[in-house]
Amino acid sequence: MTDFSALFHAHIAERLRTAAEALAQTGYDALVISSGRVYTHFADDQDAPFHPTPHFAHWCPMAGPHHVLVVRPGQRPRLIRHAPEDFWYEQAPLGHPFWASAFEIEEAGNVEDVWKQLGTLSRAAYIGNETDRAGTAGLDVNPTLLTAHLDWHRTTKSAYEVACVEEATVIAARGHHAARSAFLSGASELEIHHAYVQAAGIVDHEMPYGSIVALDEKGAILHYEGKRGVKHGAVLLMDAGAQVRGYAADITRTLIAPHCDRRFAALVAGMEQIELQLCDMVKPKMPYGDLHHQGHLLIAGLLNEAGILDATPEEAVEKGLSRPFFPHGLGHHLGIQVHDVAGKQGSPDGTLEPPPPQHPTLRTTRTIDAGQVFTVEPGLYFIPMLLRPFRENGHAAKFNWTLIDELTPCGGIRIEDNLLVTATGHRNLTRPHLPH
Repeated sequence: MTDFSALFHAHIAERLRTAAEALAQTGYDALVISSGRVYTHFADDQDAPFHPTPHFAHWCPMAGPHHVLVVRPGQRPRLIRHAPEDFWYEQAPLGHPFWASAFEIEEAGNVEDVWKQLGTLSRAAYIGNETDRAGTAGLDVNPTLLTAHLDWHRTTKSAYEVACVEEATVIAARGHHAARSAFLSGASELEIHHAYVQAAGIVDHEMPYGSIVALDEKGAILHYEGKRGVKHGAVLLMDAGAQVRGYAADITRTLIAPHCDRRFAALVAGMEQIELQLCDMVKPKMPYGDLHHQGHLLIAGLLNEAGILDATPEEAVEKGLSRPFFPHGLGHHLGIQVHDVAGKQGSPDGTLEPPPPQHPTLRTTRTIDAGQVFTVEPGLYFIPMLLRPFRENGHAAKFNWTLIDELTPCGGIRIEDNLLVTATGHRNLTRPHLPH
């Protein structure tokens, strides 16, 4: 059984070390982070689902708005807990969570008292969205350089953070298994989604992102949000995760029914092998852009083998012929945010690492290093709007348009695992729980 108390205390010790380093390099003596205020919809009295300030969640898994954390080098962090008396909403007592002893905890009954208890701090920075209160308190609000330093350190995950991602993976895998069964029984997108959340034991707003449940042609819409009642799909592209103590798992699988076009089924099998090959390449000191480039070469090779493209992998990538089929990045950093921060940072001061010229829109350009957690998610889609220009330019003869048109109703393929980079390679966090 995992000893989360020991893991968390080691996590906080590392946070104190990196925070002290960041404060020293940016000229501050203290850091104040609030969990944030609730967002209320314009001209309405309904609130959006609350998401804590990510930097607060990096330090403390306590749910709810208006908590304030004070970090000073060499001191135990001070946590002012917003604990109102309220009969409108459930107010759960703090109890004795495993993480509590890492903090000096105080309580305040309303927001004003939280900030009064904060007191006056000199040479202190603030991170969060309660900027009016922070400004009144004389704090330097969301300083860019300090934020860049803290973002940089968030990409290296502690053992506690990895354990949270793995726990979320177990939940998400349970949902994916249920979704697979529902799909193969002929269920609709909505029914597949319901099967997922029921098996995972969560409600929609507890998911780290809205599920993508795409049957057939809808799989070619990268962020498809619909939940149609159409049944007996031939292809399911399912992108859904879970989160534990703020840390997300992000998993995608593409499944085929027995009546799926056999040529598309062969592409799905090929993409499964490509995804595993790309995972096997992951190791420290490799630029993520190089891994993405290898993804294009492998997908271009599959398109050539399938008779869709009449070009070598090198020619297809050089001339951009693979890009309409694989139009997104190979992956992204993963943690408190599904698309975690600092994916393009080249150094702690926020200097950006430019993407390779052939792939200018990458979300992740960092050099891979031990302790990073990121996704590997190659895709192959039949997207008419992206293919249309190639029907009309000088490369049209390189494409088998008859086959493309016949496969377009099948939509697309994406397969996604979450990887932890180790000192010598990587560990796949997804496959032990969802092998296929």
